[in-house]
Amino acid sequence: MMQLPPYARTLGILIHEDDDPDVAPHLRLPPADHLMGRPGFLHGGALSGLLEMAGILAARQAFGDAYVAIKPIGMTVDFLRGARFVPTFARGLLVRNGARITAVAVHAWQDDETRPVATARMNLSLAR
Repeated sequence: MMQLPPYARTLGILIHEDDDPDVAPHLRLPPADHLMGRPGFLHGGALSGLLEMAGILAARQAFGDAYVAIKPIGMTVDFLRGARFVPTFARGLLVRNGARITAVAVHAWQDDETRPVATARMNLSLAR
């Protein structure tokens, strides 16, 4: 079972392992008072944090048991619509896995995975 960093635990992010080992686990962010932005909506910073953690988790899963230090070096978030104050989910997908840099695409959704509330593109630095 993968461990989340302290930042993810502060947000309250939980890992949901999928039955298919080839699919990156997705993350769940339950609503909490400290995550509210405008009334009835999730704060954009909390949503960005969820996307970042999902991207890192997708990269971590791709490396299996091998030790690889992963450090975000760039991230662009597209907020597609207001994220209501309900459970929010995110999953990352490796786009390119190089020797020193990995590119990850991430999407976050609430009720329907095919209707994302936000997407992100990340570049991660790798130290093997």
